[in-house]
Amino acid sequence: MSGRTEGGAVERRPSRLAFLATALASFLPTPALAHASDRGHVLLLPTGFYIAGGALAVAVSFLVLALLPPTALDRFWRRRLPMLTFGDAPRTLFSLISFAGYILLVAAGFLGSRDPLSNPLPLVIWTLLWAGFTLLQGVLGDLWSWLNPWYGPWRVASRVLGLPADDEKRSRLPNSLGYRPAFVLFFAFAWFELIDPAPDDPARLAFAAGMYWLVSFIAMLIVGYDDWSKRGEFLTVFFAMVARFAPFERREGHLSLCWPGAKLLTAEPLPPSGTAFLLLALSSVSFDGLSKTFFWLGLFGVNPLEYPGRTALIGIGSFGLVLTFVLLAAVFALAVFLGQRLAGDKHSFGEVVGLLVWSIVPIALAYHIAHYLAALLVDGQYALVALSDPFALGWNLFGTANMMVEAGVVAGAQSAWWLWNLQAGVIIAGHVLAVLVAHSLAWRLHRQPSRAALSQLPLTLLMIAYTIFGLWLLATPTAG
Repeated sequence: MSGRTEGGAVERRPSRLAFLATALASFLPTPALAHASDRGHVLLLPTGFYIAGGALAVAVSFLVLALLPPTALDRFWRRRLPMLTFGDAPRTLFSLISFAGYILLVAAGFLGSRDPLSNPLPLVIWTLLWAGFTLLQGVLGDLWSWLNPWYGPWRVASRVLGLPADDEKRSRLPNSLGYRPAFVLFFAFAWFELIDPAPDDPARLAFAAGMYWLVSFIAMLIVGYDDWSKRGEFLTVFFAMVARFAPFERREGHLSLCWPGAKLLTAEPLPPSGTAFLLLALSSVSFDGLSKTFFWLGLFGVNPLEYPGRTALIGIGSFGLVLTFVLLAAVFALAVFLGQRLAGDKHSFGEVVGLLVWSIVPIALAYHIAHYLAALLVDGQYALVALSDPFALGWNLFGTANMMVEAGVVAGAQSAWWLWNLQAGVIIAGHVLAVLVAHSLAWRLHRQPSRAALSQLPLTLLMIAYTIFGLWLLATPTAG
């Protein structure tokens, strides 16, 4: 039975039309977002018990650490297992290969398919790079320093132009700027991803990606690669911070295995702009989940069952992105301030905030993984298909052009069960590790274990609250 005649007239019976429209809508290709699993099934799971259990796990970890001798934990963190030794010689080659791939992706954005699920550029940028590579950085360490598309071209340009490769004679990025350039660029990136009406449009994304590479490259030539990549280029700054959590440590060419988060304990306090950068990394992902909830849309009188689209919500989204960051920064600063008062801390507030903010890294990484997991599982398959035919010319470069995408991996009751358990487990583990790191950092500031524990009480309460908030985000109904 056809729903349309040759002239385009629809069936007269409304019930049949509604049934047909619903059936067709279920087969339309739409981008797989972070909440691709069936929320109806998730809500039927005992999510309340998970939330209570997660909060309890974080609280118990604080109590255990408060009673644990600092020397025992210090010995735990210091353990290293030597593995192998390698040099930096291939780094330039890997970066040049990455740059060539970047150029091809940008070209595909302009010349390839207009469908975001068929063009490799949005799939690689949003799924493989932002969702998938962040996970690799947190697990394997700083791969980005070898694969970023700037280092190789910068080395070549330095030789061609006769610029000193060691940056000694080049103008420097003023220290007074801190991480402000990276923060501004990261905020612009978050706004483009979360608020812009069409961040998946291949041509629009290709223009943004191409301009960003060019501007960053010019900045590296002016102020030096090290200065700009460490405090200006936000991807390098973000990935370097995430890599501090990884259980692999490389010093002077020697690779060793350490406990996850051990490298965070040797970090120096961040300036206020660096602290803001790390908090933005967490707040932006949190707002991405919050912005689609029935609760958030209801605050502004938006019917979540009649989602108006991103264009109609630009103002609300921009306000929410800023508000989420400001609230998180204020609550984090308040928790640190109250902890100082409880412990009678004489260190400067800026130093303590800049040091303890490193404990946010496990939480930010956990939220990133949990939030983008479903998109990575589904859109990652679309990326494999699109990469085999980047320009929509019928190629099959990697033998994956005809691969069937299994979207069912995140659909249905069984998938919802394992996906929820994995996401919830990651978030709870991230907060427990954050408590562990925060306590160890506090012992750098306080020689008396009782003072260190007191200083961490408000921050632990914040982490318990954020655990509840994160699990609620995963379970609550969403629109779009």
